[in-house]
Amino acid sequence: MGKNASILLIQKPSGITSFIALNDIKRTVDPKVGHAGTLDKFAQGLLVVLTGSMTKLNVLFSTMDKSYRAHIQFGVETDTLDPEGEIVAQALQPSLSRIEQEIPAFLGDIEQEPPLYSALHIQGKRASDIARSGKIVAMKSRPVTVYRFEVVDYTDGLLIADIHVSKGTYIRSLARDLALSCGSRGYLKNLVRTSIGPFSLDEAVQAKDTKAVLDSMKHTEQYLKRLNTISLHEVSNHHLFSLANGTFPKKYETIRREGHEQYGAFYSRDGILRAVADMQSSRLIAQIHPYSREVES
Repeated sequence: MGKNASILLIQKPSGITSFIALNDIKRTVDPKVGHAGTLDKFAQGLLVVLTGSMTKLNVLFSTMDKSYRAHIQFGVETDTLDPEGEIVAQALQPSLSRIEQEIPAFLGDIEQEPPLYSALHIQGKRASDIARSGKIVAMKSRPVTVYRFEVVDYTDGLLIADIHVSKGTYIRSLARDLALSCGSRGYLKNLVRTSIGPFSLDEAVQAKDTKAVLDSMKHTEQYLKRLNTISLHEVSNHHLFSLANGTFPKKYETIRREGHEQYGAFYSRDGILRAVADMQSSRLIAQIHPYSREVES
């Protein structure tokens, strides 16, 4: 389990689901695979993929903000708010000046209503499944944050923009709502995720490139160290066994009380990452590379 524990930066192509995009990783690295944030089938870009025992660390990555290059088509709205849906409304295309006038209203903390066609669950069922059955779905708005919305180009009703948002923000909803505020209609024609937290699409490899994937596994600990929510600690195996048994080492209680980094990565004295714990709740999250008492120091 330990040798296959990795953090991978993968390029998802358009036209396949995030689940299918991981099939090659399952065959190449480990059948146990997870990711920190899916992409819609039509979208492409960065997936942060966790394998083996690293899948238990999803909590460290799932709350990260994200950046996108979005193509928003004005004048037409589809039921899914993406290119795979049916046209449900049409309107005149707004001017660029009108769009730029409306953008500030969507910056900062806003309330956003998720798309009807989404993976969100309502009373145990996916909203998209309910919508496809023809039933009316009431989607509750929720708070999200838009940090940046920068216009790159606007030609023939197609707006290209770079957008930086918090976890849980739907760019499809942003496209719909911006168009409506301009007195028009709109949908998300194309989407490329360019970053997740400190990770960039430029660093990602293709899942089908076995050599590149296996080579990128060596960057796992480097990626982990980029997180500003995690502190690094070199400890004896005695303390590692204490963590595994549910006892938080007393020498780290000061860190916990003072409320520093949320998580701690624990290395044995030979430099191997052994475990990750929640420092605030004194709880072991994952044993990354198994260790035995025979080598305790």
